[in-house]
Amino acid sequence: MSSFKEIVTKAVIGKAKKTTTNSFTMTPDENPNTVLGCWVINNKFSATKSNDGLCVINGSFDVNVWYSYDSDKKTAVATQNFSYTDTLKVPLKENHNLDDASEIIVRTLRQPTVTNVVIDSGVVKLDVEKEMGVEIVGDTKVKVSVEESFDDYEEIVDDDIELNDDYLESEN
Repeated sequence: MSSFKEIVTKAVIGKAKKTTTNSFTMTPDENPNTVLGCWVINNKFSATKSNDGLCVINGSFDVNVWYSYDSDKKTAVATQNFSYTDTLKVPLKENHNLDDASEIIVRTLRQPTVTNVVIDSGVVKLDVEKEMGVEIVGDTKVKVSVEESFDDYEEIVDDDIELNDDYLESEN
């Protein structure tokens, strides 16, 4: 006969991901002719819970644009830091709530990447795409089946050993 016990533990109670594309502009010191390369580095972020139950991701990254100027005779690299804010509505499993005891774990599922870059009147316009994932960890209960007290040890009895009562006397 078995009975059930409830175990209170931490588990993922909600999970979501979101792909976003943000547009940014930067104005290099020189008037660029051609963009030769563009990359994103130093992506830093953290997540918090908002009052209306949403997860808010605040982050920043640096964008480096390598470009030519002076009729494509010289090159330079312009660097600028950009900030971003993304909000996610994370669906929670069962009857869980996003409360102060919940832990928010945020990860980059796809690093920020420049998907489009255009030069317009000396201004570099960029589109940066990234994918972020959020997991909500909270308390939950798990029911487990418990067997009645059951001793699963095998008892070993040494019945096959014959004892010699005269052993001590025969050794002397």
